[in-house]
Amino acid sequence: MTHSLTDSLQKTRLTVVEVDAVRRRLRVRGEADACSELSCVERTLVVTQEGSGGLEALNPGDIIKIEPANGRAETIVVLRRAWEEIASPEV
Repeated sequence: MTHSLTDSLQKTRLTVVEVDAVRRRLRVRGEADACSELSCVERTLVVTQEGSGGLEALNPGDIIKIEPANGRAETIVVLRRAWEEIASPEV
Protein backbone atom coordinates (compact mmCIF):
# COMPACT_ATOMS: atom_id res chain seq x y z
CA MET A 1 0.00 0.00 0.00
CA THR A 2 1.37 3.41 -0.95
CA HIS A 3 1.13 6.33 1.42
CA SER A 4 0.66 9.89 0.25
CA LEU A 5 2.77 12.81 1.46
CA THR A 6 -0.17 13.94 3.60
CA ASP A 7 -0.36 10.51 5.27
CA SER A 8 3.36 10.61 5.94
CA LEU A 9 3.18 14.10 7.46
CA GLN A 10 0.24 13.14 9.67
CA LYS A 11 2.18 10.19 11.12
CA THR A 12 5.12 12.39 12.13
CA ARG A 13 3.06 15.21 13.63
CA LEU A 14 2.52 15.36 17.38
CA THR A 15 0.41 17.64 19.54
CA VAL A 16 1.98 19.00 22.72
CA VAL A 17 -0.16 18.10 25.74
CA GLU A 18 2.15 19.23 28.57
CA VAL A 19 5.59 20.80 28.89
CA ASP A 20 7.78 20.21 31.96
CA ALA A 21 10.85 22.33 31.22
CA VAL A 22 12.36 21.68 34.67
CA ARG A 23 12.35 17.88 34.25
CA ARG A 24 13.01 18.27 30.49
CA ARG A 25 9.97 16.18 29.54
CA LEU A 26 7.19 16.58 27.01
CA ARG A 27 3.86 14.82 26.97
CA VAL A 28 2.62 14.53 23.38
CA ARG A 29 -0.32 12.99 21.56
CA GLY A 30 0.15 11.18 18.24
CA GLU A 31 -2.19 10.37 15.39
CA ALA A 32 -3.81 7.46 17.26
CA ASP A 33 -4.68 9.83 20.15
CA ALA A 34 -2.26 7.91 22.38
CA CYS A 35 -0.10 10.03 24.68
CA SER A 36 3.63 9.52 25.14
CA GLU A 37 6.19 11.13 27.38
CA LEU A 38 9.44 12.22 25.75
CA SER A 39 12.76 12.92 27.44
CA CYS A 40 14.70 15.86 26.10
CA VAL A 41 18.41 16.52 26.35
CA GLU A 42 19.69 19.73 27.91
CA ARG A 43 20.62 21.10 24.51
CA THR A 44 17.22 20.32 22.94
CA LEU A 45 16.52 23.05 20.41
CA VAL A 46 12.98 24.23 19.70
CA VAL A 47 12.67 25.86 16.29
CA THR A 48 9.73 28.21 15.65
CA GLN A 49 8.90 30.86 13.07
CA GLU A 50 9.99 33.44 15.62
CA GLY A 51 13.44 31.86 16.08
CA SER A 52 14.82 29.14 18.29
CA GLY A 53 15.06 28.47 22.01
CA GLY A 54 14.45 25.87 24.69
CA LEU A 55 11.40 23.95 25.86
CA GLU A 56 9.94 27.19 27.24
CA ALA A 57 9.09 28.07 23.61
CA LEU A 58 6.48 25.28 23.50
CA ASN A 59 2.81 25.56 24.46
CA PRO A 60 0.14 22.91 24.97
CA GLY A 61 -1.71 22.52 21.67
CA ASP A 62 1.31 23.26 19.46
CA ILE A 63 1.76 20.87 16.53
CA ILE A 64 5.36 19.68 16.40
CA LYS A 65 7.77 17.37 14.60
CA ILE A 66 10.60 15.67 16.51
CA GLU A 67 14.06 15.20 15.05
CA PRO A 68 15.57 12.60 17.40
CA ALA A 69 19.21 11.79 18.05
CA ASN A 70 20.41 8.96 20.29
CA GLY A 71 16.83 8.08 21.29
CA ARG A 72 16.01 11.55 22.65
CA ALA A 73 14.29 14.62 21.28
CA GLU A 74 17.20 16.80 20.21
CA THR A 75 15.45 19.16 17.79
CA ILE A 76 11.75 20.02 17.93
CA VAL A 77 10.21 21.93 15.05
CA VAL A 78 6.96 23.79 15.71
CA LEU A 79 4.82 23.25 12.62
CA ARG A 80 1.79 25.14 13.88
CA ARG A 81 1.09 27.10 17.04
CA ALA A 82 -1.88 26.23 19.26
CA TRP A 83 -3.53 29.60 18.61
CA GLU A 84 -3.21 29.06 14.83
CA GLU A 85 -4.84 25.64 15.15
CA ILE A 86 -7.79 27.11 17.08
CA ALA A 87 -8.22 30.02 14.65
CA SER A 88 -8.03 27.81 11.54
CA PRO A 89 -11.24 27.14 9.61
CA GLU A 90 -9.93 23.65 8.77
CA VAL A 91 -11.69 20.65 10.22
